Amino acid sequence: MPERKKVLLRLDPAVHDALARWAGQELRSTNAQIEFLLRRALDEAGRMPKQAKAIPRRGRPRRPAPEPEDDAPPE
Repeated sequence: MPERKKVLLRLDPAVHDALARWAGQELRSTNAQIEFLLRRALDEAGRMPKQAKAIPRRGRPRRPAPEPEDDAPPE
């Protein structure tokens, strides 16, 4: 997997604080929130590159859905 690009981003402290609060409410890091918002803006503007990969999922894997049980009473 290619290494992700690193960028230096200068933000107004109030903007950073607002992003950090928003990220916390959505259980994301501030960095992940910024990437999420940039991707959404690119998509809405019709400028998302076709070769862009999905945001990697972080954290604990989801539990598999329980399989339906076949306990129907015999007729």
